[in-house]
Formats: sequence, C-alpha cells, structure tokens
Amino acid sequence: MNTRPWDFLEEYKGTFFKGEWPTLPEMLKITVDRYPHRRAFTSFAPELLEFNFSEVLETSELLGQYLHSQGVKKGMRVGVTGKNSPEWALAYLGTLFAGAVVVPLDYGLKSEELFGLMKVAEVDILFCDNEKYDFFKEKGLKNLVSLSPLNDNYILDIHCDVKEEIELPQEDDLAAVLFTSGTTGTAKGVMLTHKNFVSDSYQAQANMNIYHTDVFYALLPLHHSYSMLAVFIESLSVGAEVVFAKHLAIQQILIDLKSGKVTMFLGIPMLFNKLIKGLMKGVREKGIVVYGLIRSLMWLSGLIKKNFHVNPGKKMFKGLLSKLSLDTNRICICGGGPLPASTFKMFNQLGIDFVQGYGLTETSPIVALNPKEAYKESSVGKMIPGTETLILDPDENGCGEIAIKGSMVMKGYYNNEEATREVLMEDGFLHTGDVGYLDSDNYLYLTGRAKSMIVTEGGKNVFPEEIEDKFQLFDEVDQIMIRGFLLDEKMKVEAIEALIYPGENPETIPEERFQEIIDEVNHGLKPYQKIHRFIVLDEAMEMTTTKKIKRFAVKK
Repeated sequence: MNTRPWDFLEEYKGTFFKGEWPTLPEMLKITVDRYPHRRAFTSFAPELLEFNFSEVLETSELLGQYLHSQGVKKGMRVGVTGKNSPEWALAYLGTLFAGAVVVPLDYGLKSEELFGLMKVAEVDILFCDNEKYDFFKEKGLKNLVSLSPLNDNYILDIHCDVKEEIELPQEDDLAAVLFTSGTTGTAKGVMLTHKNFVSDSYQAQANMNIYHTDVFYALLPLHHSYSMLAVFIESLSVGAEVVFAKHLAIQQILIDLKSGKVTMFLGIPMLFNKLIKGLMKGVREKGIVVYGLIRSLMWLSGLIKKNFHVNPGKKMFKGLLSKLSLDTNRICICGGGPLPASTFKMFNQLGIDFVQGYGLTETSPIVALNPKEAYKESSVGKMIPGTETLILDPDENGCGEIAIKGSMVMKGYYNNEEATREVLMEDGFLHTGDVGYLDSDNYLYLTGRAKSMIVTEGGKNVFPEEIEDKFQLFDEVDQIMIRGFLLDEKMKVEAIEALIYPGENPETIPEERFQEIIDEVNHGLKPYQKIHRFIVLDEAMEMTTTKKIKRFAVKK
C-alpha cells in the first residue's frame, strides 16, 4: 500500500484538528508535538538568532494574545512588511494565532505605495522593519510593531500578562491576502484560506519528498506566494529549519548556505545563472585542458544520472560544489521565470537535483512540480494530487488555456467580485490565462504566457498596461503597446519593448523625440519595468470595438 506524505495527520485528527486539513496554527502545534526541540528559524546576520519549534509556538501565541489585547479580532487584517527574518515569520504566525488575516506587503515598494495597499486591504495594524518604521509612525497607525530591535515596541520585547480566549480560524477561513501586482487601489488582493496553504504544502510533497532534517534557505522575499509556501509553510509542515537571508549579495548568500548547511535552495533564474556562470568562469581560468576535462566529466555524470538514476556528480564535483556552498545541498528549485536549458542541465550534471515547477498566486501557488526521480526537462512539472486540470478549447496539438480546480484554488479577489468572476468559473475551475497541454503522464507543458504579462529574468511580473498608461499625456504618441521580446535567446532572457504608432503628421516627428519620451517614462519606472527598445510603426495597430489594441494580432 502506497503511503502519502500527509497520512501521518490521521493520528492527530480529532484531537489537534477536526477539519479535512489542519489550519496553519494547528499545523505548527502538530509539528511541535513531533519535533519540539528541532531548530526552526535561524538568522546569521546582523547577529545570530535562533528559535526551536517550541519557542516559535510560545512566541506566536504570545503575539496572538498581544494583538487580541489591542483589539484584533477574528477576520481582521494585519499587515507585515520587512526583509526576510525570524521576526517576519513570527509576526505572520502571531497574526494567525490572533485569529486574524495576514496581509504580507512587498517591502521593496515605496512607503506611500504600501500605505495605499493597506487602505485597500483595510489594514490599520502593521508589523514593520526599521526602514519604514518612522513613516508609518507619523501616519498614526492604530498599532505599529517593529521587526527591528532599533525601534520601540520591538516584536521580541513584547509582553502580554493577560491571557484571554481567542476565537481561532477554521480551515475555510482566510489566512492571507496577497497582492499580485500594482501599487494603487486597482491592485488585486488574492484571498487564500488555511486549507489552500496547508493542502497545497502537503500535496506538493507527493512530487518531492522533504524531511524534518532539511534546511531551507529563505532568500526570495517571503511576501511572495512562491517563497511563502515553498519555503516557509513547507518547512513548518515537516519540522524543517529555515535560514533567513537579509542581504542579497552573492558573498553573503555563500556564507549563509555554508554556515546553515542548507539542503533546500529555492531561487530565480537570474541567481542560478549567476552562480553557474561564476563557477564555470573559474574552471575556464584553470586552462583549456582542465576545462575540457571537467566539461567531459559533467557530460558523463549527467548521462548516468538521467539514464540510470544514479548520481555520481555529488562526489565527483564535491570541490566545485563547495565553491558555490552547495556541497550540503540536496535540491535546488527554480521558479518565477524562464530558465535556460543549459543552466538546468549543468546543475544536474554537477550532482544537484535541480527541478522547476508551475503555479500562480491564485493557486497558493504550486500545482505542478517535476519529481527529481522522473523529471522532464521541457515540462514545468507533473500535476500534484488534488488538482483537476482542463485544457479549454484545445487546438489540433492539444494546446489550450489551462484551467485548474482543487483545494489550493483561491477564494477570490478581495472586495473585487468583478475580477473574481472573470477568472473563477461556477464549477470551481480557475482560468489561469496560460496556454499549454498535458501529456499522457499528466505532465504540464506551457506554450504561451499569461495574457499580456511579461516575466523578467529576475522573476518580476511586468504588466504592460501599467507602463502604457504613462504615455497618455504625450501628443506625439497615438498608440502604444508594451510587450516582451527575447533579448538573449540562448539564455531565455526577456526584455521590454514599446511599439509606437505616432499621432498626426508622423513625418514631422524626429525619431530622437521618441527616444526622449521613452527616457522620460523610464525615469519614473522601477528598474525591472524599464523599456529596452522601441519600434515606430508605419500603420496603426488593429483595435477592438472597445478601442483596445489586439495584442496578439501585432506580429512585428
């Protein structure tokens, strides 16, 4: 009889939880029962900070009592913003132990932008790091808790002498509201329940085993659904440790990986590309003979690994992996953008089990994950248990829009019924907007991008409409369309281009003027949104009856 990774929950059903799945607080209590003294959270910078699971539970419950004493009741929203840290994780859990809903906010946004999102989510209590503490203090928030010891009301100095009964959430209650894009009131807040997160974390393990002895590295911002689920919540589900990265410099990353003896490393294409490029550059500097020998051994190692399911690279290249601080690493997972096949192959050749998956914030996010024992390089992964997949209106090759149904699909968009109706069908299936197909083994392949969204190498989502709006006041521009193009086909690096159809009398407008306009717009954009090139069109772009450009009809 085949066992499932979550079968152990049966012995806790009826005592620790009563629903189909535990809530996140119940999940933590189960893990504490199993591994009370196992280290849970570690941070090496600016100084060593450690918590075992019993300490995490004790602190989370204390924070829940504190928030309750400040008037937080079940269902209220509490914001969390700051760099990755044990304090961030404790604020997240403390909010749930108050029966409230977490609103994780991107600390990379400007303070005013964060304040706008807080208004959308009706947040007036915030956990905040040092960088933005003074701004929100001046805004007169109802309650402000610091994630940094440099400020008053530091999260780890909080005490609460009065203990009261708190109404805790049920599995179908909201756990978090995650903003997917935008910095204004038009941003969409994805409503995810406790069942969404917990079921997704366990069901994903059917495609990849993780253990209480694993050590995860929280490098990517935890406010993002990918890192939140695949690092933070997955570690809670099995009793694994999380090492938190506060600095994104490569040298600090290498120190953290080695000091923490990290076994599970999740990153984005840009990071893995930099690591492998740096390693191979060092090998190349040893001379053509050494480089040729190493590449030949890598080819042989990859051949054996793929065809015979034996992994000789781990021992063969232990010295090289040590230079990347990956000699203790068990699995690397890449998400958030397109990964070059060469990077994927080289990590596997070096003995690293390197896999990729697929999901959306609206699906908590994991719906497909490549099993390391049976990965398919061109697939984004095998559909995890609990998912139903439909390919809508498939063409002759079986390609169509991908629709997903399952316990991981969101409840909807916060206070936005219209947007919810656009993507959630009455039968529970979610329109992903992505185009692809399934093979006979239930592996998913993507052939098209989600609507008009552009995904940069750094894993950032760029929505063309946000950039196009910046051109409204320029009379020289009659039509503007922002889209992605392959800047480097081999490395699958995508950049942004603008297609411009000029206004009246286009022959009188010099091309230099369009460059000036692009430069002016770029000045007000985030680095990953900047336009790389532009093309001036001779003919107007085809439009719909509602005066919107038919994006996919433009071939140039």
